[in-house]
Amino acid sequence: MAYTTINKSSAYFNTKLYTGTGSSQVITGVGFSPDFIWTKTRNEAEIHCLNTTVQGINNYLRSNDIDQLETGGSNITAQSSDGYTVGTTDRFNQSSNTFVSWNWKANGQGSANTDGTINTTYTSANTTSGFSISTYTGTGSAGTIGHGLGVAPTAIWIKKTSATENWFCWNNPMTSAGGFMKLDTNSAISTNSTAFPWNPQANTFGVSTDAATNASGVTYIAYCFADVQGFSKMGGYVGNGNADGTFVYTGFKPAWVMIKNTTSSASWNITDAKRDTFNVAGKGLFANETTAESAIAGREIDFLSNGFKIRTSGGEKNTSGNIYIYMAFAEAPLVGSNNVPATAR
Repeated sequence: MAYTTINKSSAYFNTKLYTGTGSSQVITGVGFSPDFIWTKTRNEAEIHCLNTTVQGINNYLRSNDIDQLETGGSNITAQSSDGYTVGTTDRFNQSSNTFVSWNWKANGQGSANTDGTINTTYTSANTTSGFSISTYTGTGSAGTIGHGLGVAPTAIWIKKTSATENWFCWNNPMTSAGGFMKLDTNSAISTNSTAFPWNPQANTFGVSTDAATNASGVTYIAYCFADVQGFSKMGGYVGNGNADGTFVYTGFKPAWVMIKNTTSSASWNITDAKRDTFNVAGKGLFANETTAESAIAGREIDFLSNGFKIRTSGGEKNTSGNIYIYMAFAEAPLVGSNNVPATAR
């Protein structure tokens, strides 16, 4: 049996760097038609823009605030088999600005999912890469929602789209049933049994009566991620407070890692292998902040052939005894089905 079913990680997740032109621009080299595009200006303060096919690829949410779905404008105007086209909006294409986009493949716009007691309007699910996006309308009563993955998700993000609200995020195993984080803030873990009342199942996840996940007549989007051997891993570690920090085994060479301190207030740190091409990696962007990219001491990690190692004692990634969650996606599996091992960089 093969170590992984995904030998080419970039067929399902890829980071793309580009420079804005101010005019409509075709972005190529993604390697697939992305269903989730997360864009951030690198060289100056600007919001994070999260676009998906299930909501119309031109429309976006912001990971750094509570705003509802933003529609209109000339943002992402088309998709292709190798990328997409950005329009003239400064947040996507301001002339001479530098940009990063993180891209995931799901399954197009998708279709309704009726596995749960609350039907989705659209569920775009990729069972190979363990990623799905769903939209649904809340009922105000406890229920279940189908995610289409066929295995239990290990991370879920939910955002109200028709009104303002925080992002509610659940991550296994460091946030059990009832525990959640807010992607748009630096706050520590909170507990609310009416948001995520029980751990997700192979076909559904549960919501109860909290307005952040299930208010009557309100629309929502849910991003669900599952661990896939050699491609994706959601988990946690305990900080040791030492610059020779914790090693986290993922089973692949990471392309993208996001880390959050759940014990104390700290930002959601995003590191990727395209912006940081050599170890030590530390060019920070933060899901909950508009700040420009920066390399500041206290954020350093090494990307290794089989995981990542913390290289700082800083509180954002390594306070002694603090509990951290992470999400990671692969550049290459540790060993593919052709038995060629990943190499350290």
